[in-house]
Amino acid sequence: MKRRFLALSMGMLLIASVSIAQDDQVIADIIKEANENSQLENLAHELMDVVGPRLVGTPQMKNANDWAVNKYAGWDISAENEQWGEWRGWERGITHVDMVSPRIVSLNAMQLAWSPNGPKKGIKNADVVGFPTFANKQAYTDWLGTIKGKVVMVSMPQPTGRPDYNWDKFGTEESIAKIKKDRNELSTAWNKNISVSGFNSRTIVAEIEKAGAAAIFSSRWSRGFGANKIFSAGTESIPNIDISLEDYAMLYRMFQHGNSAKVNVVSESKELGNVPVFNTIATIQGSEKPNEYVMLSAHFDSWDGGTGATDNGTGSILMMEVMRILKKHYPNPKRTIIVGHWGSEEQGLNGSRAFVEDHPEIVDNIQVLFNQDNGTGRAVNLSGQGFLNSYEYLGRWMAKVPRKISSQIETNFPGTPGGGGSDYASFVAAGAPAFSLSSLSWDYGTYTWHTNLDTYDKIVFDDVRSNVVLAAILTYMASEDPETTSRERSVLPLSRRTGDQMTWPTQRSPNRKGGQN
Repeated sequence: MKRRFLALSMGMLLIASVSIAQDDQVIADIIKEANENSQLENLAHELMDVVGPRLVGTPQMKNANDWAVNKYAGWDISAENEQWGEWRGWERGITHVDMVSPRIVSLNAMQLAWSPNGPKKGIKNADVVGFPTFANKQAYTDWLGTIKGKVVMVSMPQPTGRPDYNWDKFGTEESIAKIKKDRNELSTAWNKNISVSGFNSRTIVAEIEKAGAAAIFSSRWSRGFGANKIFSAGTESIPNIDISLEDYAMLYRMFQHGNSAKVNVVSESKELGNVPVFNTIATIQGSEKPNEYVMLSAHFDSWDGGTGATDNGTGSILMMEVMRILKKHYPNPKRTIIVGHWGSEEQGLNGSRAFVEDHPEIVDNIQVLFNQDNGTGRAVNLSGQGFLNSYEYLGRWMAKVPRKISSQIETNFPGTPGGGGSDYASFVAAGAPAFSLSSLSWDYGTYTWHTNLDTYDKIVFDDVRSNVVLAAILTYMASEDPETTSRERSVLPLSRRTGDQMTWPTQRSPNRKGGQN
């Protein structure tokens, strides 16, 4: 008996040694490939510079879908565009705004997403007006009768274009206190003045449009140098155009001081009707457990103020690079590896929610999903998303990640489930172990998140390469793990906001026909 036990033990030790050696070699190959043969810069150029922004329902979004399928084909990876719905089709054209009086200057301007087209011959010599002080509702009504054919400014002009950190670094205590006081007082007065109309800053736009305004100018500052938030237009028949902070403030000062500004506006766009919208899905087939899945996840769509570089071009090229490396150095994974490049995350996780709804056979058999979304920085946070035993398997896999990468990641186990911040939440709601590789900020919220400055130059490629190594090793370890991950949920804590017991987020259906007026 002792001999048999010894022989068995030696055999098991030999198998374990072979397995460890295999792990070490594959991981070494992953690290070498990621650092010495990185394709990230090429992918970023092709996606951000050539394809450009990827607003859902635009030809550029479909171009991105097709580009990704072709890239995967070049790496011998099966990929397809899977339709999940329809969206309002729209294509941006030229936006050009010139102030022509009292002097001539071209303004920094951009049509907002889904903005209606302007007149074919453009808007010529139009007066630019803001809100006067309304003494009462009648004063507002009287003012509405004066704006036909004019361009109306609907955003509060900012008293400073310097972000708070710049004031804190260089300002005196008195000047810092004053600018904050001035801004707060201006904001209070602005909102109070609009409230006299019976509307708010959002709903008043429709009233201005009905009154015959030629166009709407707005400016939503992101509290950083040169950064404006770029979202969708609030108009149905006239152009809604974002103007950069100082150009907008200049126009407003002209109005306030009685130096009537006049502008010429070219605002071109195309309505394309309802168009099909897609997720791009790529697959490396599993060899031993093909019906179990390790998933990579990143939304492909963006707003179109910049080129969607950090939201979420970096997450997209990261996952593509991981798939390329794994196909080259781990071509026959134990489990099937799938990557989802989701559409319409920005409008409510629609692409990923559709996948979850359409593919329960995959979702029910997910070993793990890793998602990356929030910017260009190296991963610094990993939450267990409320899965009770997530520490056990994530901890084992993380032990194989180079220490210089893993040591920077703060973990929170078991954590609490994400309710909707990014696409991993679509899978968490369905009970699948899905996790966010949350990144270092690099002032993401101020400078690139949904702004006109979300461009290639903000990408920190060293950090993205680090995340490639992290995601590739975790994917490899998850695929090779002999155990199936536990889906047991932890008992959730009391909500700090309400004091009530937190509940697991519920699965939600996507909006499959969006963007309609």
